[in-house]
Amino acid sequence: MYAQDTAAVTTADTSLLAAIDLGSNSFHIIVARVFAGELSTLDVLSEKVQLAAGLDAEGCLTENAMARGLECLGRFAQRVADLPRQSIRVVGTNALREARNSDDFIARAEALLGTPVEVIAGREEARLIYLGVSHTLADDTGRRLVVDIGGGSTEFIIGSRFEPRLCESLQMGCVSYTDLFFSGGEISAAAMREARTAALQELLSIRRDYRRLGWSSSVGASGTIKAARQACISLGLSNDQISASGLKQLSEYLVSVGHIDRIQIDGIKPERCAVLPAGIAILGAIFESLGVESMSFSEGALREGLLYDMAGRLRHEDVRERTITALARRYHVDRRQAARVEATALAALEQTAEAWKLQDIEYQELLSWAARTHEIGLAVAHSQFHKHSAYLLQHSDLPGFTRPEQQQLAFLVRGHRRKFPKDEFRNLPPALKASCRYLCLLLRLAVLLHRSRSKARLPAFRLNVDGHRIELALPPGWLDQHPLTRADLEQEAGYLRNIDFKLKIS
Repeated sequence: MYAQDTAAVTTADTSLLAAIDLGSNSFHIIVARVFAGELSTLDVLSEKVQLAAGLDAEGCLTENAMARGLECLGRFAQRVADLPRQSIRVVGTNALREARNSDDFIARAEALLGTPVEVIAGREEARLIYLGVSHTLADDTGRRLVVDIGGGSTEFIIGSRFEPRLCESLQMGCVSYTDLFFSGGEISAAAMREARTAALQELLSIRRDYRRLGWSSSVGASGTIKAARQACISLGLSNDQISASGLKQLSEYLVSVGHIDRIQIDGIKPERCAVLPAGIAILGAIFESLGVESMSFSEGALREGLLYDMAGRLRHEDVRERTITALARRYHVDRRQAARVEATALAALEQTAEAWKLQDIEYQELLSWAARTHEIGLAVAHSQFHKHSAYLLQHSDLPGFTRPEQQQLAFLVRGHRRKFPKDEFRNLPPALKASCRYLCLLLRLAVLLHRSRSKARLPAFRLNVDGHRIELALPPGWLDQHPLTRADLEQEAGYLRNIDFKLKIS
């Protein structure tokens, strides 16, 4: 969690939202106003940063690539300087997923922007892209295929109205394929064929499932498909939509031009022309593999999806809540027990939030989700089930959750019983360690107090904390009537001594 200037929040327009997309090819920012549940775009900025092109042979971002990105973010930071931090979301995609030193760039970016940078998984990126596209199209009832070719990855979604059905992300993008097949700038028939073949091989993993589900319309999003459509229109190869025949002719035209530097198409900037042949090779493979005949274009994409996701959370339509509910159902969680643990954990949080600086609503949400999922590992095995639970939370695709959120959730669940997980604690980002440790302690106490799984109401308790000192007070005589709980709490005091906390029970 990040500190924010309360004075700035007081004077800021809280109806404004901003989304920043740190793409592998371009960085984007969009600022919009929320009014009556609808979004009105106020400002859009986009800069070609080509972060993916800055990955060296070891898979690390070069200093030059990071400098390009940070210079761009310095300009974006000015645009959102007066917005409350909770009104801004910043997400990183494939280049930051792949870079071995992405943490270095993220730390510097967060210092510039004053807000967290969330690196999202490929399927979460696909979900958000679909959300952005579906809100900018007519509300029809048929299934649609949505494709977004980025700099380092390509996302595929089949959905109906506002609900995605299939989401996938494949490792192919216009920047990475430019480096692989067009690094010298030459556009030969052989290079186009090799790039297309590589894309066809990637598509084999999803081809069967996508063609089996099917769709009634196909839509493209973001810069590559926008450029392909503009090129087809400018060259007279197709009308409003990209057709299979027009795409084939565009590919042949690019080969006839022979070099990236010689591409001149009305409406397409030189920096986009540089990655166009790779994008067209990928798009051609998509048309061939999935049997697409024509594709329209949507102005909505990831950044718009972020805004609608944020607006949904403001209306308490948080997809993360649906994800947690679905997860608990899938792994047959005892909902009554989870609800008991959740209620006690939140009551403990209410008593300690001020002393431990846990007042932010995000802490309440995280503790609530951990309480509801701490037993999902029982579906795997009872032995070490807290480890199984943590593994599932860490490695599953959880719509709506970022990687840091999944890491925090997995840590809380991993640490809810037995010895405190010191190794996992060391792996947490420094800014999250203190809050995660406190939340973990609250969850541990709540689980202990409900170990008997009794339906009887837990008596009121007092929890006082002062730094590393915790005092738990229960009604007189209650522990004498519940010797197992007393024994558990005494054992817990020993576990907490190993991490320099003192638990006093009365």
